[in-house]
Amino acid sequence: MRHRLLRRAMPLPPPTPPAPRTPGIAGGRLFSSLPPPPPPLQSRREVHVWYLLPDELNDASQLKMYMDLLSPSERKNALSMNTEKLQKDCKVDPGSFEFKKNKFGKPEILWQSDDNKMEWPLHFNISHTSSLIACGITMDNLIGIDIEEKKRKTAKNILSLARRYFTPSEVDYLAQIPDPDAQQKEFIKLWTLKEAYVKALGRGFSGAPFNKFSIEMEAKNGIRISVAPKVFKDSDSTCDCLSENWQFALAELNSSHYMAVCVGDDSRSSESGNGRLPLGLKVWKTVPFLEDTLVSGTEALTRIV
Repeated sequence: MRHRLLRRAMPLPPPTPPAPRTPGIAGGRLFSSLPPPPPPLQSRREVHVWYLLPDELNDASQLKMYMDLLSPSERKNALSMNTEKLQKDCKVDPGSFEFKKNKFGKPEILWQSDDNKMEWPLHFNISHTSSLIACGITMDNLIGIDIEEKKRKTAKNILSLARRYFTPSEVDYLAQIPDPDAQQKEFIKLWTLKEAYVKALGRGFSGAPFNKFSIEMEAKNGIRISVAPKVFKDSDSTCDCLSENWQFALAELNSSHYMAVCVGDDSRSSESGNGRLPLGLKVWKTVPFLEDTLVSGTEALTRIV
């Protein structure tokens, strides 16, 4: 599935010999049936996202087709997962794709040419719940994406949970919301944004704890990162990777999830913030190898910030 999501946004690479056909797969028929690709990414400020609903993938022959695309080790990993739902969320590595992980476990792409391995400016990040899987893609820019169910179960005492993971300013923000349901929704939004940020850093929660930076959601300036000065000055800190030069998008996806996207923003170091271009976000619902449906501008995608 990951190959399908990544392939749709990348520019065409230099011609290479066709990859060996995987036994049992009608490779030519499979890829010749794909719909035309969408327009390529135009700038560092543009993000393409594809999402799928695992519960809709119930056709046995279709699932076998996805499974046959996996290498033996990937197939073993997929089948070792505890439930059928999780087995649908697996890594795909056909022919032209090879994946690596950084030291914090974030997946990245290796491109292979005829004579050596080369890096292309394609960056991606994946997030999933039991009911939805999403992949965000950028060119020449780091990206983090996170999705969370709007009705995600949390501790009954939101403020107690927030004090454990969030900064004092974020706890104060939540404490000012009297309605428990609204407070919970804002908590999930903050969590989703913070998760997208640490994934864009390539660190994850252990490498960049949530209580070391604040998310500020302002009507005028949008979403911003605030890092305490003492964190910058602490030479022994594990969070010396934190910075404020990032841009966000927050949206409701499929009427059931919050989706946060975080990408690098070099302009933050040279601009005051006024007149900055918003992050371009295009989203498709996909059934891998079969159908892509653009949902941007429809009820399936509601941009919050």
